[in-house]
Amino acid sequence: MMKQNACFGRLNSGLISAAIAVVMAVAFPSASFAQVKVILSNGFGAAYREALPDFEKSSGIKVTTAMGASQGNGPNTIGAQLRRGEPADVVIMNKAGLDDLIAEGKIAKGTNVDLAQTLLAVAIRSGSPKPDVSTVDAFKKTLLSAKSVSVDASTSGIYLTTKAFPRLGIAKEMEGKTIKEGAPGVASGKADIAVMLVSEILPVKGVEVVAPVPAEIQEPSTFSAAVVVGAKEVEAAKKLIAFLASQRASAAIKHSGMEPLGRK
Repeated sequence: MMKQNACFGRLNSGLISAAIAVVMAVAFPSASFAQVKVILSNGFGAAYREALPDFEKSSGIKVTTAMGASQGNGPNTIGAQLRRGEPADVVIMNKAGLDDLIAEGKIAKGTNVDLAQTLLAVAIRSGSPKPDVSTVDAFKKTLLSAKSVSVDASTSGIYLTTKAFPRLGIAKEMEGKTIKEGAPGVASGKADIAVMLVSEILPVKGVEVVAPVPAEIQEPSTFSAAVVVGAKEVEAAKKLIAFLASQRASAAIKHSGMEPLGRK
């Protein structure tokens, strides 16, 4: 008799657990099973990593993340990953790179949302003397006097090497001393200074921001999110984008050195 009671007890417990699972699945169908795949540009990385736990906890949606550069010719840029069929529901990247993907038909129409903007700035190894970058001439002299300058391999680095340095008339001088290692290149001592996005400088230990580059050659970068054509979790993807564009993500965006856009 005792064995029968124990069996009935286990059976009842199992039935209750199953019933609860069914109720949860009915009440929160998308939250229970949605697994959103994101391909992310590092420029928005710090803000994303800070905000994501709140989104996952409040929505019940699980998110997996792969990384990729917004622009460039490398095999692991976001565009290259999508072109070779890497599965993704959402991309978060520099707007210039996203516009290219929209033109290619890789992005679901009308789903792109601007999230934040950040500026180009000069960075040095923590504790090093701060160079003068207050004017265009001062910035130019700082670049020329540096033994090596580190830039990002993606959007901001492309702008500097193909537009800003030529405009300053120092493209040839910079060719031999520009490395594409970002802020870590300064932290390791490989470069004297870095010129890159504030949001890519602040997360790197051992590096500090001197100041934004002068307004005359400043190139603000906007980071945007969008749903990818062929996404498996469209509704969950839209929920993630709406969260990142909402007031709840503003603090994380500001902490990363970016200015929120389009808060609701």
